[in-house]
Amino acid sequence: MGIAEIIPGVSGGTVAFISGIYEELISSIKSVDLIAVKYIFKFQFNKFWLHINGNFLLTLLLGMATSILLFSKLITYLLNFHHYKIWGLFFGLIISSTIFILKKIENIGLSSIFSLLIGLLIASYISLVSPSATSNSALSIFSSGAIAISAMILPGISGSFILVFLSKYEFILNALNEFNVEVITIFLLGCIFGLVFFSRIITFLFDKYSQVVISLLVGFLFGSLIKIWPFFEVLEYNKKNEPIYTRPMLPTIDQSLDIMYFLIFTIFGILSMWFIEKKLLHSNLEK
Repeated sequence: MGIAEIIPGVSGGTVAFISGIYEELISSIKSVDLIAVKYIFKFQFNKFWLHINGNFLLTLLLGMATSILLFSKLITYLLNFHHYKIWGLFFGLIISSTIFILKKIENIGLSSIFSLLIGLLIASYISLVSPSATSNSALSIFSSGAIAISAMILPGISGSFILVFLSKYEFILNALNEFNVEVITIFLLGCIFGLVFFSRIITFLFDKYSQVVISLLVGFLFGSLIKIWPFFEVLEYNKKNEPIYTRPMLPTIDQSLDIMYFLIFTIFGILSMWFIEKKLLHSNLEK
């Protein structure tokens, strides 16, 4: 799940879902409630640990943290030196994940189509008009953590994908690589807040209106491919000469090699995600 969460398009929630631990994960997250807080204030730490399924959560979090720390440097290197290849891979992974979620729509009716179109329009609009570089204030970092971690409980949406969408992906990766304690601490506090509060809202909506939510997610993923598209022109730079506003464009004939790399790695991403899903589903059936 840690490896999945650091790669846009590969969802930790999907890995949890098809590996058979999804329900236990959701149940454990929801157990961090007022009862758990009361146990802490009463110094009944053993009851608190059992109530939140502590052994499961600790093992999962340690595994995820190890993977994220080990792979963050590799992803940063690939983003800097293999731009079209890595974004091609992410593009393919997101397409494959979208198709995976699309199959979960049981009854395609007017409500599902309408929700899909709404998600598509919202994501497309945000992708086109939102800045490529956003504020790195404490509130922005905290909010990014809260929203990104909430994606972990939704099969098909990865936390890193949300960070890409919020223009915080490379910033958080660099903070991990440089071990920027201030940024990491604020981001983790946002993650804790998101797990405790946002996750309950999302699970409620998913339980009550699953088909509408799934349709909305599919539209959102399709629309957000604009944000992943690596061919763009820069409209405005900030004082650090970093792109603030960009506009997607079709590649030119001079970029034929970049186009080839992008297409090859897009196909590789689609096939990789398809293989992972098939393999994990097969393993889950054997269990």
